[in-house]
Amino acid sequence: MGKTFAEKVLGKAAGYEVKANDVVTVEPHFCMSHDNAAPIAKTFKKIGVKNVWKPGALVFILDHAVPAPSDEHAVNHKEIREFVKEQGIPNFYDVMSNGGVCHQVMCEEGFALPGLIMVGSDSHTCTYGAYGAFSTGIGRSEMAAAWATGKIWFKVPESLKITVTGKFKKGVTAKDLILKIIGDIKADGADYMSVEFHGQGIADMTVAERMTLCNMGIEMGAKNAVCPPDKKVLDAIKGKAKSDKWEAIWADDDAVYAKELSYDLGDLVPCVAKPHTVDNYAAIDAVKGTEIHQAFLGSCTNARIEDLRAAADLLKGNKVAVRTIVIPASWTVYRQAMKEGLLDTFLDAGCVITNPGCGPCMGNHEGILAPGEACISTANRNFKGRMGNKESFIYLASPLTVAASALTGKISDPREVL
Repeated sequence: MGKTFAEKVLGKAAGYEVKANDVVTVEPHFCMSHDNAAPIAKTFKKIGVKNVWKPGALVFILDHAVPAPSDEHAVNHKEIREFVKEQGIPNFYDVMSNGGVCHQVMCEEGFALPGLIMVGSDSHTCTYGAYGAFSTGIGRSEMAAAWATGKIWFKVPESLKITVTGKFKKGVTAKDLILKIIGDIKADGADYMSVEFHGQGIADMTVAERMTLCNMGIEMGAKNAVCPPDKKVLDAIKGKAKSDKWEAIWADDDAVYAKELSYDLGDLVPCVAKPHTVDNYAAIDAVKGTEIHQAFLGSCTNARIEDLRAAADLLKGNKVAVRTIVIPASWTVYRQAMKEGLLDTFLDAGCVITNPGCGPCMGNHEGILAPGEACISTANRNFKGRMGNKESFIYLASPLTVAASALTGKISDPREVL
């Protein structure tokens, strides 16, 4: 009987053969934290261990509120800098032009690698599965314990196999696929499962598109989400791997799954997740014409260069009808967008571009909403109050749908604009 990805990768890390529902203790290859490293450091100090187990295994990336928009955030950042200095942590991305949204930076900088065990004190750490890693979000106290001991235990998850075939029609994207899947199986449809994406539809996708899929694994309850570490992934990590422990691991053909689903990309249409849950799916026709007050193109889900290109193509030569905030996922993406003239396209269209970071995604700054306002966003969550106000409304959509809607001031079908 064959093994799933999770069984293989956790078995390798544990040093013996495992099956779903076994409990294993493993050493993570990398532990990622962002602005919440400050409270984690306080918990770490309470444990009573003087030094972290392996400074080079910790990666700190400031992104949730950068530059600091309040004295409270500034103190938080200061505490992190002091801890980094005290512990000699080499992988620190401060408020400088080499960082960006933590999950984008982890992938760009060569930390996300096939077959690694990666944990992060952020629920969207599952993004690195696009590179074939077993990556998952953990809580702050659990992260403090990992820093102290270099160990973490997991129950080996059961696995959900999603086979994707066909080709996207014009105006349809990977975001539309993942919103459709979450709408179908709901927010708890893959609870504590390892979601494996299979099929020619995935093979044809860019690594960036796969990042969008894996990023939102947590929104269906998944422990992790993963795509095959194929040639595209191996090309992406060439010359920049931050570890030599990686190995391209994938499920056996005869692996046993708790559940299997299949999707034909040709059947999909542009869509949104309506307020106030990610699984509140609606095809574009059901919401077309809904008034919006803001459009947001950013976040760890959809602010890569491919996303910015797609949106810029729609906006070129046009003017936005509502305030439109563009936040590239990293300074690397920002520089590339600048070289390609995309930033000029956004500015000419009337958009506001801010520095790479999370921005308004969790309601910190750079575009929070007022009561009664609606925003269409490329982010991954639309819970009540997520963008700073409990009386506002968030619709999640693809970069194409967000750009099309920005032009009209209403939720719009990108196929009509294209």
